[in-house]
Amino acid sequence: MNVAEAVSSRRSIRAFEDRPVPYETIYRVLDRARFTPSGCNFQPWEAIVLTGKPLRSLQTRLLASQPDEPLEYDFSAPAAHEKYQARLRSLGAAMYASVGVARDEKDRRADFVRDNLTCFGAPVLLLCHFPKFMKEPQWSDVGMWLQTIMLLLRGEGLDSCPQEYMGVYGRTIKAELGLDDDTLLFCGLSIGWRDAEAPVNMFERERVPLGEQVRFLGFGD
Repeated sequence: MNVAEAVSSRRSIRAFEDRPVPYETIYRVLDRARFTPSGCNFQPWEAIVLTGKPLRSLQTRLLASQPDEPLEYDFSAPAAHEKYQARLRSLGAAMYASVGVARDEKDRRADFVRDNLTCFGAPVLLLCHFPKFMKEPQWSDVGMWLQTIMLLLRGEGLDSCPQEYMGVYGRTIKAELGLDDDTLLFCGLSIGWRDAEAPVNMFERERVPLGEQVRFLGFGD
């Protein structure tokens, strides 16, 4: 699979096969991802990767826990602006329609959201964290690292689901894994083999036309 194919075939998978992922594959992907660029070569990303009993133990604890109050960071702030709220609504409508959940079925919607805590059935969970003193440029670097991992996973035939929702339970996760409070639990990345028959993995995702996001100057002069 070339890079363009990896980019076009990557999507957030929310239904995984019950099939293990070899340690060697995960190690190879993460070893290659070390070459992600970062400002000043700070390489701010850190992670813990879980499977088997440690993953099940964490999931049991999460299901018995409540979200952080207050949250350590807000990932949904752009939704206060109509342009970005519209994009969120569009995604939500397509996603919930794919699993047959109506807008007014609040309990079923809540159950679907809580499936984040069991990684949508994925056998591997990467938990990304870094020191709280990291600033916005380093957060950007971490995003590049995560995207590199996701594309390398596609090259291995694997899929993933990046989950900022795990940050909502950051303190619980840090307590389970022995991370101190100077650490920010940024997100999870569920990893596994996609269920190719699951409708939630096939709904159409809208993307903004390129002309709304990018201006080209000087070409063709």
